[in-house]
Amino acid sequence: MKPACTLACGWLLTAFLCAAEPPAQKLPEVFLITIDTLRADHVHCYGDNRIETPAIDGVARDGVRFTEAFSPSPITNTSHTTILTGLLPSVHGVSDFGVPLSPAYPTWAELLRQKGYHNAAFIGAVILDSKTLAPGLDRGFDFYDNFPEPPPTKSRWDRVERRGMEVVQHAEAWLGSHRAGPHFVWVHLYDPHDPYEPPPPYSDLYKDRLYDGEIAYADSALARFRQYLKAQAWYDNALIIIVGDHGEGLGEHGEDTHGIFLYDATTHVPLIIKLPGQSNAGKIVTAQVRTTDLLPTVLDWVGMPPPTRLDGESLRPYLSGSESADRIALGETDYPLRFGWASLRSVRMEGFKFIEAPRAELYDLRADPGELKNGYYPDNPEVGKARTVLADWKAKLPASASAGFTTTLLSLPDPKDRIGEQNLLHAAMLASDDGRLGDARQALQKALALDPTSPAALRQLGELELAARDYPKAAQYLKAACRLRPDDATAAFHLGEALERTGDLGGARDALETSLKLLPGQLPARLLLGEVYLGLKDFAAAEDQFEAALLLQPSSAEAKAGLARANNSKSNTR
Repeated sequence: MKPACTLACGWLLTAFLCAAEPPAQKLPEVFLITIDTLRADHVHCYGDNRIETPAIDGVARDGVRFTEAFSPSPITNTSHTTILTGLLPSVHGVSDFGVPLSPAYPTWAELLRQKGYHNAAFIGAVILDSKTLAPGLDRGFDFYDNFPEPPPTKSRWDRVERRGMEVVQHAEAWLGSHRAGPHFVWVHLYDPHDPYEPPPPYSDLYKDRLYDGEIAYADSALARFRQYLKAQAWYDNALIIIVGDHGEGLGEHGEDTHGIFLYDATTHVPLIIKLPGQSNAGKIVTAQVRTTDLLPTVLDWVGMPPPTRLDGESLRPYLSGSESADRIALGETDYPLRFGWASLRSVRMEGFKFIEAPRAELYDLRADPGELKNGYYPDNPEVGKARTVLADWKAKLPASASAGFTTTLLSLPDPKDRIGEQNLLHAAMLASDDGRLGDARQALQKALALDPTSPAALRQLGELELAARDYPKAAQYLKAACRLRPDDATAAFHLGEALERTGDLGGARDALETSLKLLPGQLPARLLLGEVYLGLKDFAAAEDQFEAALLLQPSSAEAKAGLARANNSKSNTR
């Protein structure tokens, strides 16, 4: 038996060692606030003294502000997919609206769920709806605040966009009823995206700068959410990231909005990271970083290993002050391809921006921050460096991504030559969405005057006439669009609609079959093709289409009714 003093000493030593062990680190609340279409130079704490953004400025005082952060994409769903996967667009493949995110690439929410996080997403625009235009972004979320189907109103609000205040109210309601943490909550404020329609008083305060009015309004929604987090005692221990998904052209380089070009106007975004406990509060980092770096940073902070493939790196060394070097910022946009124009790639490094295009561009950003003086010539050493970076990037891509990485640029028009047409197409889309059909037609006719072979203008005019029930004219425009773009599944579907309405069932059948070969998962196309086959008295083919529709949506009453009619008709012909 051990002496009593030995037992006592052993107990005291054990107690001392246990007391010396640090307590288990409490996982922080994680809040990602993405503000759509937010240029860095239109935020007060980034130097714009004409606008008031007290909430963003307040988080910047509590956190770390990055002055040189860049998005690789000027398109909303592409840039958000990059933020949520840590991958460049050419890797994750979401290069346009409606393109699904491959299950091969884990999302921020899926990864944090493994750590015990409860996840929710609150979106401000239907273009991030995971059922329609952004399939796959909801993976890993316990709740994803999609838009209702069918839309509750014909108004823009609650049909294609939610005001920022409504978005944060939805987030607060979910948090209030799901208090057990830790939480990862993504809040998406869409307000700065066009059309610029800020509510009062911002519509009056910024009546000559409505884009800024939308930013100021979005900031007020952020202020409410920030105050809510403080009131619930979640703010201090939270890791909060505020970032723009991309910027806005505002007429620079001729681009009214975004999506086509890779200049800083649409790729330079604000980035603020508030750390748990507000460590490093007020710190400013001037090194160049990327939105691909955000997911690696969060995983690093909560102690999770990164997935096999990431295109960014943790920002923790900048947060601690141990690193100050610039990171190479890559950019890409395939959005011009939907109009038949060349895609673009860019490299931002060592104070220069190189843009690979049919007419390549090089800018010395220190002497020419507005990117106005193209200094490109083939033997320029900076061009050589940038092209080496692009070649290395391509070599590391998966085979499927590498195949589409480099479009034959010389065979397609340079977007710089077509930006006026793009502005008209965008204006027509907004006018059509608002029910201003006359304005939409006028803009599209102007676009056709610039390029009579524009497949985008022809398709939009066809869709416009389809909505106006002028089916022969719709078919005329859509046939022309399909001749120019035989790979456009949507144009072929609308052509099928128009031809079916004119009674040309054979033509409708061919158009719908073409559309479904290009994009098999279209429920409306399956249903309509089933009806067309019924009209053609090809009941077996009709049966096939309605059965295919039921595989896509087993609860479809229209598919069930169509299948019953096809079966009955088939039986009656025996």
